[in-house]
Amino acid sequence: MVPGVVHVKICGVTSVADALACVEAGASSIGVNFIASSPRCVSVETSRAISVAVGTQALVVGVVADLELGAMRALKDAAGLGCLQLHGNERPEVVAALLPHAYKALRIGGEWDVARAGLYPGEYVLVDAKVEGALGGTGRVFDWDLVRDLATARRLTLAGGLTPENVAAAVRAVRPFAVDVASGVEAGSPRKKDLSRVRDFIQAARSVLPAPKPSRPAED
Repeated sequence: MVPGVVHVKICGVTSVADALACVEAGASSIGVNFIASSPRCVSVETSRAISVAVGTQALVVGVVADLELGAMRALKDAAGLGCLQLHGNERPEVVAALLPHAYKALRIGGEWDVARAGLYPGEYVLVDAKVEGALGGTGRVFDWDLVRDLATARRLTLAGGLTPENVAAAVRAVRPFAVDVASGVEAGSPRKKDLSRVRDFIQAARSVLPAPKPSRPAED
């Protein structure tokens, strides 16, 4: 991949076939969901099958919320995960204990939520829309201007209502390290990806060229 071009995570994948198709389309990572309340929740066995099939072609990320530290470590090993995405109310010290194979997801509704990113350790952070009663995967967009500065300070993954139609604008506005999509590329069901939309999403996200480096001022 061209240096500086955004990475793409396809989240909420529920089958080996969809995972392999997303990787073939160019996805950098595959997200598997272990939150019981999510319609995209998968079993440990399904996740392991996806991880084995994907191999080293892409990172497999497990989405979890408010599990005990020991349970998260055990899940990561049992499901063959490369990384954990902590989407609940986890404390900073829990994230620290899982580094470098974990990062915090933050739900953004205002500047205070953005400021909370400073409490969490690690190089990576994900931001999603803040919707009452939901942990994520809502298909809602939030104000991208809120996280422009955060994207310069951290390796930021931008999520929340992204689609093939708006992802290029999102990349131009925020210049994130990665973009994340679930509902925006689904085929009428939370458990099935529309592979045409997956391809369109990845193409649109990567159509935005890296920001040019500032030119050196002319010397007198």
